[in-house]
Amino acid sequence: MSLRDPLPGEELPLDTLAEFLSTHVQPTDAEHLSVQQFGSGHSNLTYLISDQNNQEEVVLRRPPPGANIKSGHDMSREYSIIHKLYPHWPKVPKPIVLHEDTELIGTPFYLMEHVKGTILRGAKPKGVTLDESTMRGICDSFVHTLAEIHGLDLETTQLTDFGKPEGYIQRQVEGWTRRWQRAKTDDIPELDAAATWLAEHMPSPQSTSIIHNDFKYDNLILDPDDLTRVIAVLDWEMATIGDPLMDLGTSLAYWVEPNDPEALQQLRFGPTTLPGNDTRQELVDHYAALSGLDVSEILFYYIYGLFKVAVVGQQIYARYKQGLSKDPRFAHLILAVKTLAVTSQRAIQSGKISH
Repeated sequence: MSLRDPLPGEELPLDTLAEFLSTHVQPTDAEHLSVQQFGSGHSNLTYLISDQNNQEEVVLRRPPPGANIKSGHDMSREYSIIHKLYPHWPKVPKPIVLHEDTELIGTPFYLMEHVKGTILRGAKPKGVTLDESTMRGICDSFVHTLAEIHGLDLETTQLTDFGKPEGYIQRQVEGWTRRWQRAKTDDIPELDAAATWLAEHMPSPQSTSIIHNDFKYDNLILDPDDLTRVIAVLDWEMATIGDPLMDLGTSLAYWVEPNDPEALQQLRFGPTTLPGNDTRQELVDHYAALSGLDVSEILFYYIYGLFKVAVVGQQIYARYKQGLSKDPRFAHLILAVKTLAVTSQRAIQSGKISH
């Protein structure tokens, strides 16, 4: 995962941070601390804090400037999820401490362990050899890990109160439609049409589980000695309790195939087009075999995933337009939003999730 110096307005106060680390991790001082920002995320901000004196590394997560910290950027909720998951399913980073007040760095934040491994980002990740056999193994682990998450026992993990499964699908469709309306900066009729279609085609849920809500290749940490083994899943900020097929639908929205249009190819978050990967339909069939769920209405879940990812992009773009973020990557997000909107209409018209 790429690291960079923190962007203007997103720096961390080293003196204050050193005092906090001395209390909650181990004694240190600002002189021996270095802070770098993970430069690939599009939502909550993530930093690597290195203590040169103690050879210690921890990761800090905080909301971006201008974010609503009581919605998808609620640090307390995100920390609590991984805190409850870790004893029962250690494919999450070990949580260290949560700080809910804003006086230290301007926002709530939490610390977690730095899990070292390989993250697949982009069409052809640098420094990683992905032959067809390896890619097939990674794809298989991707589906198995998603099914594992959905199979976790809610009572055992004490996560039963992290969502309201009744009416989940309707609330999501209506909620993301409202978010689209609030964040709109450009007229995109295809996205309006997707919202209308979703409202008219909501299926009945089959089951309830913990869902990650942003499950894609670049949120997985792989064992560098065996890339087919997932050692951690990152970014639990949108996790909740709901219909697991909604989770699958979001993953499908990120899953670009070799024959997809060029505009969609430009949005790849991972090497999903390399030989060895499933197509979107094969991914669904693979998941169905593992989960036992009926996937006959997967088109709805795919359209939902495209719509949601588009709206997330729109929200980030709106923050950039308002001057709340200086990240230059966000300047062209509106093009991605439009591409996802057009893709949703193409899928609706064809009735297929693969072209």
